[in-house]
Amino acid sequence: MPHLTASDGCRVHYDLLGTGTVPVVLIPGLGGDGRFWGGVVERMGERFRLVVTDHRGAGRSDRPAGAYRIGRIAQDVVELLDHLGLARAHLVGHSTGGAVVQTLALDHAARADRIVISGSWAGPDARFRAMFGARLALLEAGCPQIYQSFTHVLGFDAEWIAAHEAELDAAVARAGEALAPLDVAAERIRMLLAFDRRAELARITAPTLVLAARDDMLIPCAQSRAIATLIPGAAMITLSGGHFYPRTRPDAFADAVAGFLARAARPAKDREGDRVAAAG
Repeated sequence: MPHLTASDGCRVHYDLLGTGTVPVVLIPGLGGDGRFWGGVVERMGERFRLVVTDHRGAGRSDRPAGAYRIGRIAQDVVELLDHLGLARAHLVGHSTGGAVVQTLALDHAARADRIVISGSWAGPDARFRAMFGARLALLEAGCPQIYQSFTHVLGFDAEWIAAHEAELDAAVARAGEALAPLDVAAERIRMLLAFDRRAELARITAPTLVLAARDDMLIPCAQSRAIATLIPGAAMITLSGGHFYPRTRPDAFADAVAGFLARAARPAKDREGDRVAAAG
């Protein structure tokens, strides 16, 4: 399987997908597995060259012990771009991936073309600390199956859960293996609680689209609206489908992202003043 050996020796899995030529990096959320993007890849692959990466500590990448930071995952993406010979790319991140995209746009601005921040947050508020503190406590107590069930209830809308009950039950049964080692999974939640770039978002210069789901129970839409307010010129689109809407509503997600990224192919004079209208 293709992988990058990062500068600290961690092996980071990635896939190159799609038949298009415009490079787009897809960065998943806390689950950290690039296969999260399967439905989106099917719908965007003909137009874009998709670089789909797993996080260190998750998916098919190595899971080293020790501290985890959003900045280190962002550095992995930079090193992957170097590995692939890409000076710049469009960057699309969902949830934790959105925090990675914020970091890339701030700390590695020359590598970011257009950016999409989906279902994410810029810093923890009281609700965020309570939510992720509870999830952390489940991992620290050695309860991966309960953690996974909790994730499903928070992440998927009721209609999707009803239609995929057997699939979700199987994921709960596999949770102990998928989340192992639990101390790494717990450390990755601590990295979310430590992330806060709110005071810096005004420095982002990359054209930005913020996406959110109005029925997101894990990262409420208000968190995304705050990001859109703080980044100069950011556009925002509101969708539906629960927190995992790139998985439950891949058509709507792919249409929004592809439309926004397609504007990069137009002459600058034709793009001046472009805004993406909020849907719904």
